[in-house]
Amino acid sequence: MDQAVICLMGPTACGKTDLAVELAQHRPLDIISVDSAMVYRGMDIGTAKPDPEVLARAPHALIDICDPLESYSAARFREHALAEVRASHARGRIPLLVGGTMLYFRALRCGLSDVPPADPEIRDALTAEAEERGWAALHAELAGIDPAAAQRIHMRDAQRIQRALEVFRLTGQPMSALQATRQRPPGLAFFNLALMPGRREQLHGRIEQRFRSMLDHGLIDEVQALRRIDGLGLNHPSMRAVGYRQVWQYLDGEYDRETMTWRGIFASRQFAKRQLTWLRAERELCTLEAEATDLPIRALAMIDRWLTEH
Repeated sequence: MDQAVICLMGPTACGKTDLAVELAQHRPLDIISVDSAMVYRGMDIGTAKPDPEVLARAPHALIDICDPLESYSAARFREHALAEVRASHARGRIPLLVGGTMLYFRALRCGLSDVPPADPEIRDALTAEAEERGWAALHAELAGIDPAAAQRIHMRDAQRIQRALEVFRLTGQPMSALQATRQRPPGLAFFNLALMPGRREQLHGRIEQRFRSMLDHGLIDEVQALRRIDGLGLNHPSMRAVGYRQVWQYLDGEYDRETMTWRGIFASRQFAKRQLTWLRAERELCTLEAEATDLPIRALAMIDRWLTEH
């Protein structure tokens, strides 16, 4: 019989962490973070990382596991997450993967394709092209060689556009074709549960409130500390995290605080939009309204029902 793995997904600021911590108080669940920014040490406020008190009650695996100068990939995540999943099962418990990095969820559940590692020379060339022509032009180029990938990737998602073009230039094959070779990990059964906002306006309000709260609680000071790390810059993946780039540019004097605030809010809303687009394309997905007053009870009932059936 396949062993159970629960995946709790949702857009930013929808309450995933709070729900996961509550669920872990009532069932033998081990929380595993699925967040491409929470892996970095020193990035606490801007990632909404659980505070030490919460982590003491409900430990999260895969938080604070690398430095901001490092690059963390979906392949590394899959390796680490599968090790945590196996360790949880060995303890007779159930792994609960929680986060909003949808690419990581897909890598874990569907496997990884045989794509080449990053090539710094090609990446630098693509960055230079983007500075000259714009990412929209590179997205149009991608649409001509890999329509399937271009359809999935937003024209402002520079990181994923760059990666798709990099793969094509390295292999001569569309990344979507290489990804078709993925395989699911054997022996695991996934229950995919998503928190979905009832109304877009409510989510937008929560995103604005949270970003302003991050600023009030020291996000600017946090970015100042990161800027003191020798060699760290906006070209590093860690600094592509929503909010950090906007504050970094504010500290560079590119715009005033109010402009930075609204840029951070807008970037967060765009990120949530991409997350929701990804979630709506999921075929095996159970959903819960994020604003439901009895959310933990509903979630526990759905999990228990699925566990009984599987």
